[in-house]
Amino acid sequence: MHNLAIALSRKGFHVTGSDDEIFEPSKSRLKREGILPKSTGWDAERVTSNLDAVVLGMHARADNPELAAAEELGIPIYSYPEYVFEQTKNKTRVVIGGSHGKTTITSMILHVLGKLNMDVDYLVGAQLEGYDCMVKLSESSSIAILEGDEYLSSPIDRRPKFHLYKPHIALLTGVAWDHINVFPTFENYLEQFEVFVDLIEPNGKLIYFEGDEYLRNIAAEAKPGLNVLPYHTHPHSIEQGQTFLKADGNKIPVQIFGAHNLQNLNGAIEVLRALDIPDESIYESLADFKGASKRLECVRETPEFIFYKDFAHAPSKLKATTEALKIQYPDRELVACMELHTFSSLSKDFLPLYDGAMGAADFALVYYSPKVVAHKKLDPISEVEVLEAFGTKNLEVFTETEQLLNRIKSFDWKGKTLLMMSSGNFGGIDFEVLAEELI
Repeated sequence: MHNLAIALSRKGFHVTGSDDEIFEPSKSRLKREGILPKSTGWDAERVTSNLDAVVLGMHARADNPELAAAEELGIPIYSYPEYVFEQTKNKTRVVIGGSHGKTTITSMILHVLGKLNMDVDYLVGAQLEGYDCMVKLSESSSIAILEGDEYLSSPIDRRPKFHLYKPHIALLTGVAWDHINVFPTFENYLEQFEVFVDLIEPNGKLIYFEGDEYLRNIAAEAKPGLNVLPYHTHPHSIEQGQTFLKADGNKIPVQIFGAHNLQNLNGAIEVLRALDIPDESIYESLADFKGASKRLECVRETPEFIFYKDFAHAPSKLKATTEALKIQYPDRELVACMELHTFSSLSKDFLPLYDGAMGAADFALVYYSPKVVAHKKLDPISEVEVLEAFGTKNLEVFTETEQLLNRIKSFDWKGKTLLMMSSGNFGGIDFEVLAEELI
């Protein structure tokens, strides 16, 4: 929401806003742009008849007093994705969807288009190097690159966000059950992707990962007139820890690695081709792509010690990320740590889906906070239940941050790789400080 506010302010709109709490880095960024609210909380008097629109974020409940005032005054009310569509409805919309890899693929596409100095609007889910805002909306661009999240649009709009973008070019990475607080069954979750494909504009293009059986089925049932194109893992080789792409008889060194990243890269290439970017420009531009923030990002590397962090929390991504590091550095022992942090991951019904997810690690450490479980109003889970769910003999479970840190520091890190995976921060671990201590 704060990125959207900044983007609209930069477009020349007069923007005001409110929230019950404003955290960093949102607070500093809004202040820098001159649009930080003078106070937090809700005040119905802020909503007046001279407003053209109200954009409703997820922090505002359905009974919010400012929302009620907007409804009473008849002011147009949009969810976040509704308003993004409103701003891009006359552009060629490219939407990147799927249970995993969305941010990485969106980042890859923007990286190439940026290097080619192409003017595009965008919405991306992570801070990118060289970008000071995660949303751009302009009058000048004819293309919009949008990361399509399947979570709900707003407290009063229960449609998944990506249903509202109506792409001309759509990419789907895969389907792995998530957001079980909203989609209680896998079938219900899968249906959202079927609807998304039905909403692609007439004569549009669907690009999908052919290794996902659910996507193959969805593509096979796609409406007539849709151009359907599968993609796969990009042909490559690994030599002494360096990955090379194989393309037209050439070996192109890249800074990313792992099968899932090379699938993402191939998907991005197909999108760029659909935008009429020539292969030579695509490969040349992708050669120095380092990855999106927190997506298999190198924290520290020395000749004897390698430390990566990743946003992974879903079982499929956990498996892909641990396997990627083990394949990339086969001679090093891998210590993989993950945090059960999301609503889904901390749910008893969801835990069994983690079976074998960290099997590639030489040492697997899982952390969760019972306080977070209680805060999310979920049934308590025990360490034994976590052990049984992961089904890995080399697994250790921790419920205190200090216990986890002590275990990590107990290793001899010579010749090892550390991987920390979470959408949180393991109860307050500073990765840069940890790297220094381990070195």
